[in-house]
Amino acid sequence: MMTQVEAINGVIFDLDGTLVSSELDFSLIKAQIGCPCEQDLLDFIAQLPSAYMREEAMNIVHQHELLDAQHATILPGVSEAIAQLDAKKIPMAIVTRNFDKAAAIKLQNNPLPISTVLTRSDAPAKPDPSALNAIATLWDISPANILYVGDYLYDIQAAHNANMRACLYAPDIAPAYADQADYILHNFYELVGLVESYSKKVALC
Repeated sequence: MMTQVEAINGVIFDLDGTLVSSELDFSLIKAQIGCPCEQDLLDFIAQLPSAYMREEAMNIVHQHELLDAQHATILPGVSEAIAQLDAKKIPMAIVTRNFDKAAAIKLQNNPLPISTVLTRSDAPAKPDPSALNAIATLWDISPANILYVGDYLYDIQAAHNANMRACLYAPDIAPAYADQADYILHNFYELVGLVESYSKKVALC
């Protein structure tokens, strides 16, 4: 039986923990705003009963994100991989749960040849697929031909919700949910080879 494997014609990246370092302490942030450990932070804030409470909670999150942005550094292998993909004219974008100012600082301090950046200020946060879908439309590329690379469960879920392939970046021990990803990247230097292996539609037996 022959199965058609779709080419990878575009790559979308998560930001924190994927392209740049992040030291955000979500346990501390949740404790400061009263969010239960097991609940998603942004969902909790959205459900707070008053606009004032939502604003105050989000201000705390922003303070942590802006502080983290000042210290973010580009992760090993990222610059080289991005440069190689850029040389091959592979469209690239970033979708992050960061807010716009923090993401802008991180990318200003760690320049990459990626101009399309969507944050939670632009579209609903992952695992909602809206931002990923918007980029597929912008590029006029089928979601099946786009790879999403991230380091967390929400990245896998967002990719699959957008009908894209999910690549989990797991440089250390792979998490329990790693088996939900289509690919696992242990080293960023492996990314170019992965994309190249699907540069043409390949028929597999």
